[in-house]
Amino acid sequence: MIKILGNIFCSCVAWFVGITLIVSFIKKYMQGGQFTKQTNETGKVVIVTGANTGIGKETVLELARRGATVYMACRDKTKTEKARLEIIEETKNENIFFRELDLASLQSVRRFAAEFKKEQDKLHILINNAGVMRCPYMVTRDGFEMQLGVNHLGHFLLTNLLLDLLKKSAPSRIINVSSLAHTRGFIDFNDLNSEKYYDPGAAYSQSKLANVLFTRELAKRLEGTGVTVNALHPGVVDTELGRHMKILNGTFGRIVLRTLLWPLLKTPKSGAQTTLYAALDPDLEKVSGVYFSDCKEKKVAPAAMDNQTAKQLWEESVRVTYTRKLD
Repeated sequence: MIKILGNIFCSCVAWFVGITLIVSFIKKYMQGGQFTKQTNETGKVVIVTGANTGIGKETVLELARRGATVYMACRDKTKTEKARLEIIEETKNENIFFRELDLASLQSVRRFAAEFKKEQDKLHILINNAGVMRCPYMVTRDGFEMQLGVNHLGHFLLTNLLLDLLKKSAPSRIINVSSLAHTRGFIDFNDLNSEKYYDPGAAYSQSKLANVLFTRELAKRLEGTGVTVNALHPGVVDTELGRHMKILNGTFGRIVLRTLLWPLLKTPKSGAQTTLYAALDPDLEKVSGVYFSDCKEKKVAPAAMDNQTAKQLWEESVRVTYTRKLD
């Protein structure tokens, strides 16, 4: 009997070790491309939106390690201040600052840009990272559907308001964090704000497609300025972005689904790698209008290659945000 029990125990241990090794291999594989080049960003001024958690916080952490002066542009002062102090403690870089920015308010965007220009006369990297995903139907303070308003229109206005500093600081870069979800997107000019019909996933995909279209159109308009703009998919990352997805936040979702999904998800640190690659790799200094994933250039969906849609979206975004057209 003891021998039988011993065999069963050994078999269970072997199975456990085997499964653990397989899960560990899958987890490591799913982390994707890593940006490993060493760069010195001392003297560089960077803005990162949505920087107090997830890939935004990891992006700031690595920029701080490399010596950059970083402005964490966020809405929640308490949460951001906590993250800021943690980053300073870990990196010993004191040039990490919080400045309030609510992308759901065009007034807040304008205020942030105006105050930043009073404080700084240069900007080398703008990372449009903040986002909201699959939320219930809500509107911004200006009446835009929340995902379109935060993910696209808020960043559209912010970028345009800071272009003069970016041009003055050239070579400089703009990074738009999009998503693979753009491949499922469609820009519905007859119902951009989803007032006739709202599907959280469709609205999210529309906003992410808008990120790529904005990137490609802006790249054309910035030719010859020394300012580049690129978009990226960070991967499927274990962050707070899915906080509105009920299936993941119920008891079953938290205990079962999240456990099953864990090996397939990138860590926030791995999720930040393509952002860092696009922002810092010296080989990309003159690369613009491109979409990256896992630290490599990737093709975009056919809808993202539609130049007429990109131009029309630009013009509509100008109209609704009251942004002065670029020369």
